[in-house]
Amino acid sequence: MKKVLLSMMALFAGAALMAEEPNVEPSPWTMAGSAGITGSQMTLTNWAAGGDPSLAADFQFNYSIDYKKDSSLWQNRLELAYGLNKTKSNNGVRKTNDKIYISSSYGQKVYDDLYVSALFKFNTQFAAGYDYSVVDEATGAYKQTLGFLAPAYLSGGLGVEWNPKSWISVNASPATWKATVVKEVALQHIYGLDARSTRHEFGGNVKVEMKGTIWGDLSGYTRINLFSNFLDNPQNVDVDWTMRLDLKINKWLSANVNLQMIYDDDINIPQPNGSSYPCLQIQEVAGVGLLVKF
Repeated sequence: MKKVLLSMMALFAGAALMAEEPNVEPSPWTMAGSAGITGSQMTLTNWAAGGDPSLAADFQFNYSIDYKKDSSLWQNRLELAYGLNKTKSNNGVRKTNDKIYISSSYGQKVYDDLYVSALFKFNTQFAAGYDYSVVDEATGAYKQTLGFLAPAYLSGGLGVEWNPKSWISVNASPATWKATVVKEVALQHIYGLDARSTRHEFGGNVKVEMKGTIWGDLSGYTRINLFSNFLDNPQNVDVDWTMRLDLKINKWLSANVNLQMIYDDDINIPQPNGSSYPCLQIQEVAGVGLLVKF
């Protein structure tokens, strides 16, 4: 799995080098990226109103490389995120954000803006994560819910892609393989694997992406993935929606909001009363900080 991740990152680096070669004709390559860090700090001394001193930081990196020439269309995207928070009352540092996402699709034009395409996606996280509302009574430790490659999601599909404008693309893959990998045995039951490290699914996937300037200095990106497992409860559609808004303040500073919502009926979310069941998962990260676009 690590080889897959390293190979995909090498692909992005190699494609970027190819795109930098001088060419008299307009380059078929389109590249866009951003790297940013937001932080906050609070100190209290003899503060009558109370509070909790804190220190937090969140790092995000996004990069896309697209190639469009003649009948070929190749689109690639990399997203990385990691955030930490520490308060005086916390026992140590807590993770607040963690993401590795890679996607690549290649298509051959069959009619106007319609392409026959192949799509690959991979996503996981860097480090272990915990549910700080659930404590193991035997050990006193917080409930671990994930780790590196636990879970990891791999999928590949064949279908068609519609790319009428640079700001929108729609991919429909009626033949999609999806694998869920959880290498840590203690976490396998959370993701519905039941004492096995990998679950394979076959179904249909639809991915819609939109990006661009919304108004003035406000830009946005959104992506929704819908997957139906044809072999088991096809009516229960997995939903993964991501949205990011960036408001440029000046050359270096930006305010941003990141929202992700996930529903997967194979993921059982631990509850404070000890039970677990599928739930809508929501993550929102907002901040003001340094942002560099390139």
